[in-house]
Amino acid sequence: MPSANVENWLKWDRNETTLAEVRALVAAGNDSALSAIMDTPMAFGTAGLRAKMGAGFACMNDLTVVQAAQGLAAHILATVSAEDIQEKGIVGGHDARHGSKRFARLSANVFLAAGIKTYLFSDICPTPFVAYGVRHFGCVSGVMVTASHNPKEDNGYKVYWSNGAQIVSPIDSHIAAAIQANLAPKESSWVDQPGAIDALAEVRSEFFKTLKPIFTNTEKNGASPLKFTYSAMHGVGAKPVQDAMACAGFTEEQLVMVKEQEQPDPEFPTVAFPNPEEGKSSLNLAFKTAEAAGSTIIVANDPDADRLAVAQHMPDGTWKVFTGNQIGALLGWWAVECHKKQHPEIPVTKCAMFASAVSSVFLGSMAKVEGFLYEECLTGFKHMGSKSNEMSKPENGGYKVLFAFEEAIGFMFGDRVWDKDGVTALPAFAEMCVVLHEQESKTPWDKIQDLFAKYGSHFSDNSYMIGRDPVKNKAMFDNMRVLENGGFPTSIAGVKVASIRDLGTGLDSACADRKALLPSNAAAPMITFRMENGIVLTIRGSGTEPKIKWYSETVGSTSTTAEADLREFVSKAVVELMQPDKFGLVRRST
Repeated sequence: MPSANVENWLKWDRNETTLAEVRALVAAGNDSALSAIMDTPMAFGTAGLRAKMGAGFACMNDLTVVQAAQGLAAHILATVSAEDIQEKGIVGGHDARHGSKRFARLSANVFLAAGIKTYLFSDICPTPFVAYGVRHFGCVSGVMVTASHNPKEDNGYKVYWSNGAQIVSPIDSHIAAAIQANLAPKESSWVDQPGAIDALAEVRSEFFKTLKPIFTNTEKNGASPLKFTYSAMHGVGAKPVQDAMACAGFTEEQLVMVKEQEQPDPEFPTVAFPNPEEGKSSLNLAFKTAEAAGSTIIVANDPDADRLAVAQHMPDGTWKVFTGNQIGALLGWWAVECHKKQHPEIPVTKCAMFASAVSSVFLGSMAKVEGFLYEECLTGFKHMGSKSNEMSKPENGGYKVLFAFEEAIGFMFGDRVWDKDGVTALPAFAEMCVVLHEQESKTPWDKIQDLFAKYGSHFSDNSYMIGRDPVKNKAMFDNMRVLENGGFPTSIAGVKVASIRDLGTGLDSACADRKALLPSNAAAPMITFRMENGIVLTIRGSGTEPKIKWYSETVGSTSTTAEADLREFVSKAVVELMQPDKFGLVRRST
């Protein structure tokens, strides 16, 4: 006898492929497979949904997308005025993954049937276009169908609110509740509804029109001998990046395309993981293309073009893949330089920059010297985007937001988009390279050394292990809390612990009241160990991938072995704390 979930699926689903999958499992009596895809539905969490595509409530498919859209529509109808629903509406876009266009169209059906004005992009687009479109049209919400840099089997549903940033608490939980209250699909949700407005051309035009003024060297960029090799990682970035580089004055010849990865391809045939954050394993074709073209700088986007990776050819013939923290330091410095040149009437003290709690504190060190406002935010651009919008308001100081970043190669350069934006960050980085070459005869790597000399060295060692069992992952974090005499360890890898912040429970032993300043969330464990030797180590679960990540940093050390010492400490500490063999964690392949 099929379970209630299976019965509902057979009653509700209209996709013949996924229906056939479930019917076959029922006919075969494969209860374990049915339970795996039916009994643990996707959780509406980090700015929406992300999961493997396939049949069942645990996967991304036509039915679960309709359910998500119905919940979002219900929440909008319950919280937004009728006038705003009809006049401002919602904007939707999609990337080039399997199913993305259909998922966007199904969502639009739901919104239109609910009487919500709907802008639906007719073709693939980078994620920043949707974030930009929300603010451009003054929409009440936005949806981007993308799984960003996840494997080809995945897809996702990213939701924005009226401020142009990804949704944060409590909006996410309210939408999740509305989804649960509207699980049964309406007949109208399956019918192509008339009235969707194709606004892609307008958003594209306005995006690049407002991009042009951020550049300070357009007359000279096109004459530079520098060439930049670019990979779109089989995603949507190629044409937008070409247009963005043209806005900065660069010529077509200066952007050398990795041809094998230029066109959108949902199969991602040349990379096991379409994630430039993986570094060399995803950039091998870019290295070959750059060397053949005589290019010394590689720039790459992830498949939805909201992230930016960078590599530089070094004097010894190797390629240096920059970390997100290193790119963040360079772009943060460059943002201040551009602001001083373009807006001398606005003092730097009226400017703001933000970084996530697991990113380098370089911007904080820089802020102590330069005087701009710096704040640490919870991980994820939903928090930094919302904070940027909040601090730009007159009642909160009216700060000019220059930059925000997260170490996972996400960068928000300027205040046009309250989200990470690889299409904007890429030409900004390219222009910085030209100015460094022209005015200082330096490379980006040279400049990092200068910045460390001025603001203090900031060395990081970040990586992850695969943890596919949520129960074991939770047990691992619980175990960290009782490693020594029923409490947190007082020393790790032979080094004394100075203080501990546990955002899963709200503890911060460095605060007088022992309460963390950042919000706590038991469902998103993140534990930070501050060591007496100055090293800071944070361990957290990823919100979008089956990974347990760690982040570490040591600041201001003048020791020539500081970076090596950090790596040695971290290699021992993560094993002590995470105990991979006990909790079934798989070490990252190199």
